[in-house]
Amino acid sequence: MDLAGSIELVSGINSGLSGKTLKCDVVVCPPFTSLETVKTLIINSPVRLGAQNMHPEENGAFTGEISAVMLKGTGCEFVILGHSERRTIFKESDEYINRKIKKALSAGLLPIFCIGETLDEREKGITFDVIKKQVLNGLSGITADDMKKIILAYEPVWAIGTGKTASPAQAQEVHAFIRKILSELYDAQLAGDITIQYGGSVKPDNAHELLHQPDIDGALVGGACLKADSFVKIIEGC
Repeated sequence: MDLAGSIELVSGINSGLSGKTLKCDVVVCPPFTSLETVKTLIINSPVRLGAQNMHPEENGAFTGEISAVMLKGTGCEFVILGHSERRTIFKESDEYINRKIKKALSAGLLPIFCIGETLDEREKGITFDVIKKQVLNGLSGITADDMKKIILAYEPVWAIGTGKTASPAQAQEVHAFIRKILSELYDAQLAGDITIQYGGSVKPDNAHELLHQPDIDGALVGGACLKADSFVKIIEGC
């Protein structure tokens, strides 16, 4: 959204959540051009601020890029890294995303680390291979202490913006697999404590069932969050 759209949306979210007791954390991640304005809008609300992306270098000749330090300066607490669109459209590799994760952590940002398979990969039956590779490479060199500051988001690429949604059973199966990988990388306690979100055509009418699967801890919401009433209904379904 542009600045005017961001203001209207966040104002609507604030209004919809006013007076409600929330059972979940709520984070909005507007475009870079709206970050500072949105920060002022959420000062007295339960909503927290994140960004949609960042560059892995703190400074240098990277015209047009946004660094972790810049995001911190606007009041961001979170940053989405490895989103499927960054991987597919902008060809970001696991190694590049790993650099971003490390930089975000060193700057005091909480990464929302996205992973997920394409339709072709799912149809070939290699979903688990793809997920394992993305997790292992993306978290390479990440300590247990730093892992506690990371949120994972499983977003099957074939279910993003397509109207298709992984069934609760399909989503749960992959989330459980991700938690198994984390338990092998770190330990069962840490793996159980990590927040793993599901993203992929989450809507008010399917959010409750998805979010009440044993290993699904939250939602990374796309199109359905662009209307305040829709997003508030998803939050209420937590």
